[in-house]
Amino acid sequence: MKRHLVLFLAIISILSGCTKKEATRTSGIDTIDNITYFGTTYYNYGFLFSGAKLVKTYPGTGPDITLYVNIDNVTPRLTLQSNNLTPSFYKVGVFTDAAGAQSAFDDLKTVTVTQWQDMADPINDNQVWIYKSGTGNYTKIRIVSTVNETRSSIAYGECTFQWVYQPDGSSTFPK
Repeated sequence: MKRHLVLFLAIISILSGCTKKEATRTSGIDTIDNITYFGTTYYNYGFLFSGAKLVKTYPGTGPDITLYVNIDNVTPRLTLQSNNLTPSFYKVGVFTDAAGAQSAFDDLKTVTVTQWQDMADPINDNQVWIYKSGTGNYTKIRIVSTVNETRSSIAYGECTFQWVYQPDGSSTFPK
């Protein structure tokens, strides 16, 4: 009986030590907003393409992109900003409907950009953008939907986007 118990515990120990590491996704549909939180300091959440997840703007490396509501104009506008201090955005196009934007997004296979913008400004539904990270990796982004409104007297913005990240440093997107 003691022998069976030891064998059983050994098997359980081996099985519990085995973990399957999932590959980080390189595409998806995600949403970011401009809500400010408070911990030891103020922070927002942005999106990190290489990690395929929402991350805090503080502390640490931070996200690739964050959403900002620019209220300098009569009509507030949404912008995507990067944290790499270099021009990182290129607008591929603005499309009249979701089908046209999806088609352009799907047909975009390689990056051929010579003039980058500091931020994606303004962003609206049915746009396609290219983002270049500080490490030289590209992401194509389709703006699926946006929310730009006032909530509790505060400018609120939200952006749902489809994206494909190119993790190998080339200018060709994975299929």
